[in-house]
Amino acid sequence: MRIVIIEDEPLTAKDLASCVLAAEPAAEIVATLGSVGEANAWFRGNALPDVIFSDIQLGDGKSFAVFEKLMRTVPVIFCTAHDEFALEAFGAAGIDYLLKPFTEKTVRGAIEKYKALKAAPKAAAAGAILVYHKEKILPVKIPDIGLFYLEREVVRLVGFDGKTYIVNKSLEELEGLAGPGFFRVNRQYLVNRKAIRDVSQYFGRKLLLNLVLPMEEKITVGRLKVAIFLDWLAGS
Repeated sequence: MRIVIIEDEPLTAKDLASCVLAAEPAAEIVATLGSVGEANAWFRGNALPDVIFSDIQLGDGKSFAVFEKLMRTVPVIFCTAHDEFALEAFGAAGIDYLLKPFTEKTVRGAIEKYKALKAAPKAAAAGAILVYHKEKILPVKIPDIGLFYLEREVVRLVGFDGKTYIVNKSLEELEGLAGPGFFRVNRQYLVNRKAIRDVSQYFGRKLLLNLVLPMEEKITVGRLKVAIFLDWLAGS
């Protein structure tokens, strides 16, 4: 497992590296980077690691600027003294959010979460999507999922039981994993056919979905997608 650490406090970076190696002796710390600028330069010239441990507030800005350029290709475990960036972190490829002072135990838990996420494609092939629930990662069977939606750059899943979970995948990825029983009705929603009670006409030649799940926001299908959506809804 190749790991990069992004941390502007040398002592904290050293402690984090020690915790990582204690939790995962086979890990290799390939780089320790101290700023946004240094991180951007390193990623331009080196092979991507398997996972990144990163602080958020660095001397020359927030580390989110680094991960925007990586396009969610590497999972990130954030290690920070602040908890106000949690939602933004999960929208920037974050898979865990460790508050300082971290320990070998919390670092080990984050690494186990990374390993579980690596198994996510296998879970999808077996008919499930992996989700976050408190400190655990759980499989939710695809037929039990009513919809996926994007809210403030974080993707969430709503089950037919009404429970909501965070999913560490984009809606584009989930379109492929969920299968033909789901339709991307707009930029924000990916809906299960079985979650749709009925459909009605809406302003601007759009369609309004009436779901079997309680949703506060109106879910609409844009006029350019209406024909293909109706074909899909009919099972064509």
